[in-house]
Amino acid sequence: MNPIPKLTSLGQSLWYDNIQRKLLENGELKAMIERGDIRGVTSNPTIFQNAIAKTTDYDAALTPLAWAGWDAEKIFWQVAIEDIQEACDLFRPLYDETRGGDGYVSLEVSPYLANDTEGTQKQAKELWERVNRPNLMVKIPATKAGIPAIRTSIAAGININVTLIFSLDRYAAVMDAYLAGLEDRIAANEPIEMVASVASFFVSRVDTKVDPRLPEGSPLRGRAAIANAKMAYDAFESIFTSPRFATLKARFRARVQRPLWASTGTKNPAYPDTLYVDTLIGPDTVNTVPPATLDAFRDHGTASLTITRGLEESQMFFAELKAAGISMSTVTQELEEEGVKSFADAFTTLLQAIEDRRKSAVSSLGPLADSVAKRLTTLEEHSVAARIWAHDPTLWASDPEGQAEIKIRLGWLHSIEDARTRLDGYLSFAKQIHEEGIDRVLVIGMGGSSLTAEVLSSLLAAANVEAKLSLAILDSTDSEQVALAAKNYPPEKSLYILASKSGGTAELLAAFDYFWELSKGDGSRFMVTTDAGTSLEKLAKDRGFRKVFNADPNVGGRFSALTDFGLVPAALLGMDIEKLLASAEKIKHASRKNTSAGFALGALLAESALAGRDKLTVLSDAPVSALTGWIEQVIAESSGKHGKGILPVPMEPLGSPDVYGDDRLFVYLRNNGELSDGIAALKNAGFPVIELPIANLYDAGAEFFRWEIAVSVACHILGINTFDQPDVQDSKLRTIAKIKDYQATGKLAEADLVDIADAKSALEKFVSDAKAGEFFTINAYLPRNKDTENTLQALRVAIREKTKCAVSAGFGPRFQHSTGQFHKGGPNKGRFIQVVYDAQNDMDIPNQGMTFGTLIRAQALGDYEALIAAGRKVLRVKLNSVEDLKKLL
Repeated sequence: MNPIPKLTSLGQSLWYDNIQRKLLENGELKAMIERGDIRGVTSNPTIFQNAIAKTTDYDAALTPLAWAGWDAEKIFWQVAIEDIQEACDLFRPLYDETRGGDGYVSLEVSPYLANDTEGTQKQAKELWERVNRPNLMVKIPATKAGIPAIRTSIAAGININVTLIFSLDRYAAVMDAYLAGLEDRIAANEPIEMVASVASFFVSRVDTKVDPRLPEGSPLRGRAAIANAKMAYDAFESIFTSPRFATLKARFRARVQRPLWASTGTKNPAYPDTLYVDTLIGPDTVNTVPPATLDAFRDHGTASLTITRGLEESQMFFAELKAAGISMSTVTQELEEEGVKSFADAFTTLLQAIEDRRKSAVSSLGPLADSVAKRLTTLEEHSVAARIWAHDPTLWASDPEGQAEIKIRLGWLHSIEDARTRLDGYLSFAKQIHEEGIDRVLVIGMGGSSLTAEVLSSLLAAANVEAKLSLAILDSTDSEQVALAAKNYPPEKSLYILASKSGGTAELLAAFDYFWELSKGDGSRFMVTTDAGTSLEKLAKDRGFRKVFNADPNVGGRFSALTDFGLVPAALLGMDIEKLLASAEKIKHASRKNTSAGFALGALLAESALAGRDKLTVLSDAPVSALTGWIEQVIAESSGKHGKGILPVPMEPLGSPDVYGDDRLFVYLRNNGELSDGIAALKNAGFPVIELPIANLYDAGAEFFRWEIAVSVACHILGINTFDQPDVQDSKLRTIAKIKDYQATGKLAEADLVDIADAKSALEKFVSDAKAGEFFTINAYLPRNKDTENTLQALRVAIREKTKCAVSAGFGPRFQHSTGQFHKGGPNKGRFIQVVYDAQNDMDIPNQGMTFGTLIRAQALGDYEALIAAGRKVLRVKLNSVEDLKKLL
């Protein structure tokens, strides 16, 4: 039976002598509080050394601070305070429930100040103000210099945990400092009823020091620590039943300064592992236990009133110890000096570890380090984080029309909370589909409306996690691809999700007409995700679709990953949506600060672009490579406007450093480290290379939010409206015009096509005079499959080898809804290679008077004309078949 409830009823509180970021992030600390295992937390330099220097838990928080130019000690205090604040918030309900009786979290002043009264007083005040939580306790060591700082801090209304107490004489001075501080506060006409303090009396270290001074087998071994603590408790009872305290309690509601038994892990394996808990239980006490001791006590500890037992024996023990030639005053003085040195050494080791990581983080920026640091300072000066959360449209636009659009596009900042209100709806719908035995889902949609579904499905497959059903997307009008989708996702086995913000994209409506006819008009096989009031919602209701999910209208398509567009497919796949949201929430929580992961990445992207490194090359280990396409669309469509922007270059095969120009910034999505050697070579060559570790597929939630913040910050710096897409419509209108001409004449007016027989020489000429800083983009209006992808990858490498230019590639019309905006609106540095072919097994689009082959060629022609109108250099190549693509190599 768990003895902790009984121990608590006897008046002792168990505090946890440990803190680490992962305990906060994975919910373990919260669970321990809710179970009643612990009623407070203590920390010290050694604990933080183990937490920070010996794990990678803090790297994500440390990196942006390093980029901002902070030194190691400043970084330490920031991350430590963040942990303490979060722990305080978790304990706040207990603190309120007990009216300040419990629920405290302790943070120690720098151990370098152990002999500096003034410095200790100053830092205690600073920590109290920075943490800004009523259930903080600032730890001050009970050195001679610490005693007056304790009194001053108590008088200032600061809760104090007095640490490193070993001797009874020093303990008496600690209690007096506490009472004197209360009296000083009363004299200043300040309240004292909520001022709390504990006196941390170190236990096991006493035995560790005394035992070796006694003969082997001495009956005095293993008794000094407990006897010392019992004598301390006797002194506590004496002082806190004295007239002096009685007056403070009766008139001003003063609290006792509880003894806290510290260092209660058993260091001698010959002693019981719960020795320093079982024997020191009594009213108005605290025992702060390390993890192993907490587990041991919960499992087999004994809870009974023991602190007042054997007091006379304890007094006799010290007489015997003295007779054995051991001076407790010498022992305790040595322990105090060793304790101060131990914490100072741990702090030094910790700061050195942070310094090493700081240097590594800064070096990853290469030549951009200074400009990024300055930019992060500017973001802080301009309160950019606060203004983003206040939905300030002036961050991105000065014109009223632009500002009005922005105001209705910032809902993504709150998508996590909104998703939680919709979670039951997602799960109940998914349960219905699973129970009906529907084992396939085809998401029909373009750009951000469908991309997240594909990312999540791919991540599950790459992680060898079995999904509840098979899911794919159709974001093409290529007849071969449509036919393959129909074969793999037949109506009798499938659910079709029509996903569109606006509801009226040509690709979606063409695919719908085809699959509607294929299903013989079975509305139960269709559902819709769209904004309320769209033509697509009306279509769904008129045709009797199974379900309509109305997404948040204040979230644009490319920012919709954590809305219905991403989360309905996630539920159907059987993902743990709360886990995905919790991952995103970690980044969101940090993003209230300008020196956080998303803001730092945004500053880097912008400063890199301003320095001419505007080709964001996103490399990835295979298991998480699906994320690169999502990053591509959110960066390109958000930033590529008015001659500015950042070109994402995802999944370009990794080459040696000499094939890259000075226009590159590399981001490596690291999972299994398969690209480590190549990444190291890039770093050694001086390129800026940022690594983003992605441990598991649920880290996708964090990446979605990180990049949404990052691109918003980058666009603010670059003077770009993140949330519009002014050049997308041109291509659409030109396509519509081509279709109308075709419907009127039966012909499609092609232009400037180079036949495959002449294509290779034309391509060689097209790339021959490429200049540094330019880029190539292959827009392939071809079926998207592994063979075509591999050929395009080989073509990218070949062009890069000849030109040292970045080479991106995309399938049409899919890319028009991601990078298309950048192609027409971004910097005029691009050379575009458009590839089309004649579909060999074309198919009619029901009710539209044309084939899929005609539609995709009209889309290609409209995009070509839009590129020419924007002053771009374009080469159009016509293949006789998809296999002809290899002839370009």
